[in-house]
Amino acid sequence: MTVFRARLCGSLALLAASLLGGLPAEAQSTPAKTLFAAQKLPAAMPTQSYGFYAKGCIAGAEALPSDGETWQAMRLSRNRRYGHPATIALIERLSRDAVADGWPGLLVGDIGQPRGGPAPSGHASHQIGLDADIWLQPMPNRRLSYEEREDKEFVSLLKKGSNYVDEDRWNPVYARLLKRAASYPEVQRIFVHPGIKKKLCETAGRDRSWLNKIRANWGHDSHFHIRLYCQPGSPGCEAQRSTGTDDGCDLKWWFDVALKPAPKPTKPAKPVKPKPPMTLADMPKACRAVLNAPDGDGGTTVAASTAEAPATIVPQAASAAALGFAPPPAIARVPIPGERPMN
Repeated sequence: MTVFRARLCGSLALLAASLLGGLPAEAQSTPAKTLFAAQKLPAAMPTQSYGFYAKGCIAGAEALPSDGETWQAMRLSRNRRYGHPATIALIERLSRDAVADGWPGLLVGDIGQPRGGPAPSGHASHQIGLDADIWLQPMPNRRLSYEEREDKEFVSLLKKGSNYVDEDRWNPVYARLLKRAASYPEVQRIFVHPGIKKKLCETAGRDRSWLNKIRANWGHDSHFHIRLYCQPGSPGCEAQRSTGTDDGCDLKWWFDVALKPAPKPTKPAKPVKPKPPMTLADMPKACRAVLNAPDGDGGTTVAASTAEAPATIVPQAASAAALGFAPPPAIARVPIPGERPMN
């Protein structure tokens, strides 16, 4: 699709949204997550992020190819490989730089839906094309099949039954990977579990400037979450507050309060009325045009849901065992705090 055609489609979609004014009755009551999950391709509009990371959408998103020499995308059936072109470029760059640093290659989790917006499961954010999840597992030195990418278990870096890193699993290459991800000026912050943040603070050495971008958050014990700044050309993108200038290593609240088990109630708690789901009316008005725009191509072919990736050896990626990574343990229950706001 030419740039002119994309701009024309975008302009017509925005004009139609402004002329139509109100939403159809069914769209007013249908959860936005249902509407956005139904879109299988990005909007044929100029690339822009609209709204905030946890309430917004993206036009003109690009898809990360399911396979690269230094990455493999996971959970292909979810169709969440779409993001701002800057996000896709950063993931590809990180994958190459990480291999040079000794990491065997990236397993890439969710980025976002083709038009962003709220997802039916798994995330509060990932809505404007500027968030991406990277698994904390080395990429194997072969191509995983479609089924393997669907079924492969997450592996926590925490010791069973605790909120602290499992020392038998920890490897300095994890820190190098996170430091590399934090080094890019496009990256605003990176979310990890407080236990992983604690380990990084204890082992960072003299150069601690990069720790500022590594922020403790709920969950994130088996993957880390990269968030980019609002990108040029997206005036409707709402920036998140700054991470400040500290190294973020004061974790007292996390370990003394947030991660403590909730006390047993002395009497039955009153049921909490669930929060109503976000609707399209709650979102930036531009998201109506994004939702109703013609389909674009996303910059890459969408992987077929039944296709298998070729089981070829990945040349750049050294094996995890050769680099001294502990083998994955038997999958165990790890204490994960309750709600995970805005991740």
